[in-house]
Amino acid sequence: MDDCIFCKIVAGEIPSRTVYEDDDVFAFLDVNPLAEGHTLVIPKGHHETIEDLPADVATSLFAAVHELTPAVEDAVDADGSTVAFNNGEAAGQEVPHVHCHIVPRFEGDGNGPIHALFGGPGEMEDDQLDAVAERIKQY
Repeated sequence: MDDCIFCKIVAGEIPSRTVYEDDDVFAFLDVNPLAEGHTLVIPKGHHETIEDLPADVATSLFAAVHELTPAVEDAVDADGSTVAFNNGEAAGQEVPHVHCHIVPRFEGDGNGPIHALFGGPGEMEDDQLDAVAERIKQY
């Protein structure tokens, strides 16, 4: 896509600090990192959301995330990492090109688990959970 910043990075039109590349996947350091080593892992082809990814590209993408997560953690001596996709504008996806964040985490960094994004865990009645589970299974 001509106006996609990530496609321009993959094409070499915008410089990046590339940390990984294969036939399907490209990974580079985030220029506005949430922590030292914050890495973005993207498919080379333009796909806006996870559901737009062909299955083989999704497999390649997650294989790269699987390989890169411990490498990122080791490189910055992190105690762990938060690995996340923001899928769609409503979820906070700012660049409409699938991307996985690997954010190194450190003991006492003051950042909570993913539940902190929502103010803590929610509650639903068993019948509500059952109904949602059934709707998901239908798809």
